[in-house]
Amino acid sequence: MYRSLKQTAISSLLGAALFIALPVNAAEKYGFGQTATPEQIAGWDIDIRPDGKGLPPGEGSVADGEVVYEQLCATCHGFFGEGEARWPVLAGGFGTLKDERPTKTVGSYWPYASTLYDYIRRAMPFTAPRSLTDEQTYQLTAYVLYLNEIVEDDFVLTNENLAQIEMPNKDGFFDDPRPDGHNKRCMKACDDPKTMTIQGTLSGITPVGHFIEGADAPAASHEGQEELEREKAHARKAALTGEDSSDIDDAKPVELSDKAVAGKEIFENACKVCHGSGIAGSPKLGDHEEWAPRVKQGISVLVGHAINGFSGSSGIMPPKGGRVDLSDQQVEEAVIYMVELSRVSK
Repeated sequence: MYRSLKQTAISSLLGAALFIALPVNAAEKYGFGQTATPEQIAGWDIDIRPDGKGLPPGEGSVADGEVVYEQLCATCHGFFGEGEARWPVLAGGFGTLKDERPTKTVGSYWPYASTLYDYIRRAMPFTAPRSLTDEQTYQLTAYVLYLNEIVEDDFVLTNENLAQIEMPNKDGFFDDPRPDGHNKRCMKACDDPKTMTIQGTLSGITPVGHFIEGADAPAASHEGQEELEREKAHARKAALTGEDSSDIDDAKPVELSDKAVAGKEIFENACKVCHGSGIAGSPKLGDHEEWAPRVKQGISVLVGHAINGFSGSSGIMPPKGGRVDLSDQQVEEAVIYMVELSRVSK
């Protein structure tokens, strides 16, 4: 009997050990993927709670945040958080939440300062998310809070005091008391799947059609609406210049050089968000009239502006468009791609 109990105990311990080990090696067991390492998990585990849990050690001042903001954020959000074109407004809007068209900003709407740090850290700048250091994130968070008159100009934000900041709309949120609703599954007389269409966009994360100057597109539109708005823009230009709009559409780009071909991928990944639709005064790809005076300055000048940053009468070009991870050669190739594709011939 003792031997039987001993064997049972050993079997139980062995089974428990296998049961514990199973989740760790699940990826290998099922033949695909791999078990996430603690380092990989830490890379995704970056959420910040309202009580400050999850904040990395660090600090950032309003003064330093202003410098970083003007370099990386002002192009889209404006120097004072007013928002360029239709990019989000960051400051102001107080007292508008009950209006028919409220202005929801960090100061007028957001209930926790931790959300601001969390969002900047994981999603900004738009062209290069996760590229900011913890210190830069503290600096930008402090400056945006200052733009909303929540902190003073000499304020220094730290991981110790962020959770103590009280946002103006902290009491404006409540738990939704309505019960969850559940759709009933259709078992008969259902819609014919052949009559349904699935629509989606691979790169259409942010609406782009309504960024075209004079566009009347809805904010939910993507590439298809953008093309429609471009056609309308051509028609408006033709009406003003007397030029046949079909001539504009029939324009063909010149043959691209090797450097321009190499720069296409960089443009798509880093430059298109602004130069694809002319946001914040940036010259649009393919617009000969906007690029012509710039090209006259010489390629070396354009490349220098793109690498080092430039502030002109029509807008701001942050150094490398905010993508400090790009090499000078990659930036040069992207500039050459835009220049060559904007020199059209008929």
